[in-house]
Amino acid sequence: MVYLRTEFRLSLDDLLAVIHEFIEPAMSRSALDRMLRRHGVSRRPSPASEPTTPPKRFKAYEPGYVHIDVKYLPQMQDEDQRRYAFVAIDRATRWVYVRLMKDKSARSAQTFLQALEKAAPFHIRTILTDNGKEFTDRLFASRKRDASGHHVFDQLCTALGIEHRLTPVRHPQTNGMVERFNGRIAEILRTHHFESRDDLETTLKRYVWLYNHHLPQKALKHQAPIQAMKQWAQSHPQLFRRNVRNLPGPDT
Repeated sequence: MVYLRTEFRLSLDDLLAVIHEFIEPAMSRSALDRMLRRHGVSRRPSPASEPTTPPKRFKAYEPGYVHIDVKYLPQMQDEDQRRYAFVAIDRATRWVYVRLMKDKSARSAQTFLQALEKAAPFHIRTILTDNGKEFTDRLFASRKRDASGHHVFDQLCTALGIEHRLTPVRHPQTNGMVERFNGRIAEILRTHHFESRDDLETTLKRYVWLYNHHLPQKALKHQAPIQAMKQWAQSHPQLFRRNVRNLPGPDT
């Protein structure tokens, strides 16, 4: 708990949410506060160095602009090959959807988009990906070209009425929102020991559920993504295809 406080500088409520999910479900807020005081970390530590320039803010968008990327996963002892996490995050609400696939082929990308389109409560209008072969055939060497119309991911985007945008070549920071969430996944992979492929998958799903439903985001005025999505659904119902529900348990 002290490590999480000092390394990730979590607020008391954020830390309590993580503890309830992964460490000790019975921990009370007052007991956590007393423990932090005993260890001299009752106040959040200041970062070692403040950035010299403020981080670049994303342009404000309505729900439906989704960033997608792929994250390599370590091979577990009961697997004969590694798997890949396809990750999508909505720019406006920070809502995240993750699905583990056996490879990073175009067919896997197509399957992921089909699942994402069904899972998202809002209408997906725009998708931003990198220039990987699983997403497009619009890159030849270092130059872009027109889509051939044969790539299955582009075909599905067209069928669903979704605009598929690509990041500039050698500028991965353009897709930085999903890259930052991939960094959260990388931290989980570094700090956990997984017994099996099911253990890894269950942990990632639990974290995604915790992130969507319980972890306040500074960019969302300290709301969790599902809370921000509910507000959007109330103020802009035309952007949504069904009601936003905050289920009591993990999404399965």
